[in-house]
Amino acid sequence: MHTREEKVAAFGRLLDIMDKLRKECPWNAAQTIESIRPMTEEEVYELSDTILKGDRKGTAKEIGDLLYHMVFYARIAQEEGSFDIADSLNKVCDKMVFRHPHVFGPEAGKPTTAKEIADTWELVKAKEKDGNKRVMAGIPDAMPAILKALSMQEKARGCGFDWEQKEDVWPKVQEEMGEAKEACEENDLRHMQEEFGDLLFAVINASRLYGIDPEAALSGACDKFRRRFSYMEEETLRRGLKLADMTLAEMDAIWDEGKAKGL
Repeated sequence: MHTREEKVAAFGRLLDIMDKLRKECPWNAAQTIESIRPMTEEEVYELSDTILKGDRKGTAKEIGDLLYHMVFYARIAQEEGSFDIADSLNKVCDKMVFRHPHVFGPEAGKPTTAKEIADTWELVKAKEKDGNKRVMAGIPDAMPAILKALSMQEKARGCGFDWEQKEDVWPKVQEEMGEAKEACEENDLRHMQEEFGDLLFAVINASRLYGIDPEAALSGACDKFRRRFSYMEEETLRRGLKLADMTLAEMDAIWDEGKAKGL
């Protein structure tokens, strides 16, 4: 591992490279905060992918790519006269100091647990100067729905609004499943959408309570479906058959073969 001095030097190197690129590279010089935003979103997903795969080497690379983007934004803002990277770093440092009184404030050294901190996190944030006036105000509308639901549930928990026991969530899941089924029987598209949304929200809540990342869980289910469907396609071709000509029972039989092989 590197020393603190080496880490600071590496960050300074990145700042120097960004300065040079903005001055001497036509493509970099042409970019704006708005133009690099979509690329940043892609980088976030690439980082998430390496984390889900347990690829530490890949994670190191993707963290670097994201840091490059953060420095890129700050450099453009510096040219605009809006702020620079030091402003961004100081803002997050000030925020973390304020939000952790048990570490930096008069309560430093006072015994506490991770659960106690998490359970009161949103209440601490509400006291913050220039913070969000409402608990849900900081959740972006454009956030992917699964992450948005999880974020909302975590923020509600931070205010003490949560199930007392994790097992208490299951009746709610069953209730939402029944309402979704009833909506389907009514064949009312708008009502169906609403109830399926409620059901998905409840299932995500259940996964959260049991310590399961719903994004990782669904991603794993997608990967499993891809493996089994690919096996079915390959086996169908190997046997000289076409999926379009097969019955569902015939496809299920090959699907079960793949499942039995642990795919």
